[in-house]
Amino acid sequence: MEYVSLGKTGLMVSRTAFGALPIQRIADRDEASSLIHAAYEGGINFFDTARAYTDSEDKLGRVFTEIRKDVIVATKSAARESTQMLKDLEASLSALHTDYIDLYQLHNPSFLPLPCGDDGLYDALLDAKKAGKVRFIGITNHSFKIASEAAESGLYDTVQYPFSLLSNEADVGLVQACARAEVGFIAMKALAGGLLTNVPAAFAWMRQFEGVIPIWGMQRKSELEEFLALEANPPALDAAMTASIEADRAALAGNFCRGCGYCLPCPAGIPINNANRMKQLLRRSPPAQWLTSEWQELMGRVEDCTKCGLCEKRCPYGLKPYETLPGQLADYRTFIAPADDAGR
Repeated sequence: MEYVSLGKTGLMVSRTAFGALPIQRIADRDEASSLIHAAYEGGINFFDTARAYTDSEDKLGRVFTEIRKDVIVATKSAARESTQMLKDLEASLSALHTDYIDLYQLHNPSFLPLPCGDDGLYDALLDAKKAGKVRFIGITNHSFKIASEAAESGLYDTVQYPFSLLSNEADVGLVQACARAEVGFIAMKALAGGLLTNVPAAFAWMRQFEGVIPIWGMQRKSELEEFLALEANPPALDAAMTASIEADRAALAGNFCRGCGYCLPCPAGIPINNANRMKQLLRRSPPAQWLTSEWQELMGRVEDCTKCGLCEKRCPYGLKPYETLPGQLADYRTFIAPADDAGR
């Protein structure tokens, strides 16, 4: 396992980090513990979670009681004012069975919290740091503008931002700006929310950027084993990988839905975060999971869209799901038609 400094924090983190959002989907707590233990035994020492990830912190905390001094823990609060953020911090400390968080991050705020702000967030973070409950302060965001401002502000130790082989030159510029400022750069959605399926190519592409720490989401032992194998023998960007990357860029680059879910909740109950990228999901992941009677009912809700515009207002990428969802539904019904016909 390779370890690199997380910006100027001095924290030496595994270059392959454990994204703990998916473990909330593991129903068996012992199975979740086994996966976390295996990651640790494989050399991963950096674990990223959030208060918003339901029981993810609790599942990590069960294991951290044994290995806390050997791991670096990052979590997040989505609070928009200091009182709630401090409540989130205390809840995270309890769930993670620790008395300090190595990296405490503000979770996708719609503004850049600053000292003496009316929200009180940044000043509360400094107080928590002085009290020894937080070692370093970070921010996560889907907004290029806010992420760039955070990197330039000198106030944040880390910036977490979507970064993958689909990223553009401006995104690469943000990585370079963070490097110059010695701000740790944590790459979220390194597989573009599951749409990138050539994992070796995604891994090799990411390795071009020294100091960038991708948090690979892991839910299964097979996924962990794949990343550990890639870490043990990092692949080179050969001609085949380059061709695969160019094909993915041609198919996905631009204003595609990342599945971040910030558009939710939808008044009509539409699961926009997956419904608005159903074409890709059906062709880039095992389709059976999207063809159940439950998902057919959920996709049918697209017809109930009132075009209220709330999704557009919330989307950090400026997408207009109410315009593209009907096309997603039409494609979905075309895709499932052969299966329906075969059953008659």
